[in-house]
Amino acid sequence: MNKSGHVLNGALLAMGLGAILAVDPTAGPILTGPDGTVTAESTAAVAGDVGVSVAKLSLPVILGALFPDVDTAFGRHRKTLHSLPVLGIFLAFPLLFGNLQYVWIGVATHYFLDVVGSKRGIALFHPLSDTEYNLPTGVATSSAWATRVTLLITAVELTVLGAIHYYAFALDTSLADATTAIGI
Repeated sequence: MNKSGHVLNGALLAMGLGAILAVDPTAGPILTGPDGTVTAESTAAVAGDVGVSVAKLSLPVILGALFPDVDTAFGRHRKTLHSLPVLGIFLAFPLLFGNLQYVWIGVATHYFLDVVGSKRGIALFHPLSDTEYNLPTGVATSSAWATRVTLLITAVELTVLGAIHYYAFALDTSLADATTAIGI
């Protein structure tokens, strides 16, 4: 995908993840007050929680979604910064330094968008191999379908991230706690 597609993907992911992380569907009715009716205060509280969560996620997720394309300025595009070793660095960074917790989501979804959404694909195993991997679902970045494919892939990504968050482990869990939860 092109840069505008990655920005759109990152922004929509930040909004969707903000809602996923801020709203606990197991907590019962979300917008009701103590007497069971929907109130302006309860609605404002949920909207405020979602807004804060979206604001907290926007910068790291969008930066992560854009970071792999820095290799257009140096190295070889879709090889140098579009590989699993680079994603591993972003996954390990919060564990080692205690920050950049959500940047990895932007990087991972950038890869997913390039593998599933574009014809060219990416070199997942660079520098060991320059073979570019993609799925036959991809379209040219200049295609009239590119934005629609980006929106569809973003919806799939949010569905998967929501399922992970609600059924496997909370995405706002530290990496150390998440690896323990899944038995690594």
